Amino acid sequence: MSPASITALVGELLDLGLLQERADASRTTTRGRPPVALSVQPDAGYVVGIKLSRMRHTALLVDAAGQPLAEASLACSDRRRSLDQILSETEKVLDTLLGRAGLQRGDIACIGLGMPGMIDHAAGRLVWSPLLTERDRPLRSLAEDLFGVPVAVDNDANLVTLAELWFGKGRAMADFAVVTIEQGVGMGLVLNHRLYRGAGSLGMELGHTKVQLDGALCKCGQRGCLEAYIADYALVREASTALDASGSGSTADEAMLEQLFEQAKAGNDAARVIFRRAGRFLALGLANVVNLFDPSLIIIAGERMQYDYLYEDDVIGEMHRLSLNRTGRAPQQIETHAWGDLMWARGAAALALSEIADAMAEGRT
Repeated sequence: MSPASITALVGELLDLGLLQERADASRTTTRGRPPVALSVQPDAGYVVGIKLSRMRHTALLVDAAGQPLAEASLACSDRRRSLDQILSETEKVLDTLLGRAGLQRGDIACIGLGMPGMIDHAAGRLVWSPLLTERDRPLRSLAEDLFGVPVAVDNDANLVTLAELWFGKGRAMADFAVVTIEQGVGMGLVLNHRLYRGAGSLGMELGHTKVQLDGALCKCGQRGCLEAYIADYALVREASTALDASGSGSTADEAMLEQLFEQAKAGNDAARVIFRRAGRFLALGLANVVNLFDPSLIIIAGERMQYDYLYEDDVIGEMHRLSLNRTGRAPQQIETHAWGDLMWARGAAALALSEIADAMAEGRT
């Protein structure tokens, strides 16, 4: 673009109050007009990101520059429920968040809402989620009617990917993949600096790629899915073989996973086998990502990254062995990021900011 075009566009954004000039003594020139440093105007607007999950919903308020301003969370019952119940819980955590920030719903430009499962981002529809007893519901329109605020919806793995793209390890990368491992297994893919969702916004379901015909039962109702071997519930399902029977009947999933990991580290062979098996299936899944997309970087994200049996050298080595021959090229770069729920919510906020930016670019606002 020509300098004149850039000046005109920047002037328009300054007039709209979306950008601001700021002092930057490090930028000097001896010819022509001195350069002017620009930044996003933080108080140009506010968005909310909300991550819905099995036992806790997390919300984050950010300004137009993406800086967190307030947060809130809501503990939930560990069971499937209706979409109306989920939205009622979402309304509670939203109002708690706004109350802490001293804002009203009308002060919010957009809400980014993410949850596990298959979410048609473009149509705003919930196709399926392990949180819900229902399928195929108009999630976006129902949320907008309830909250009175524009809402953008997406799969929670895409939220983490957006957070990495906007704020994390992927900021300087044109192409990368994110694989999430928690209660389920998800994947997000960035191509040429943009999130790729597939033709119907339902792509990148790595957790539901089949790794064993007629294999273990997955929460989606099918058998042999990758997540049925490496997600939290898959490890818990087999943990009773490594733990004392007296504690396996009533121990919460989180505590059982902690016990399983501690016993694996202490030398319990049964516990080690569970993690080693999960690691081999993870290596298979990662190799498939490499062979399909050849991303510059794969980020393995999620709270389970504390369990290094899932990404130790043997797992990465197995991934390389299962990948196509890359003679003369550097090994695929793998990084881990142990994010908590608040970072998933920040990805939901990035979704809301992205939605606003796209709407402005298309003249919808």
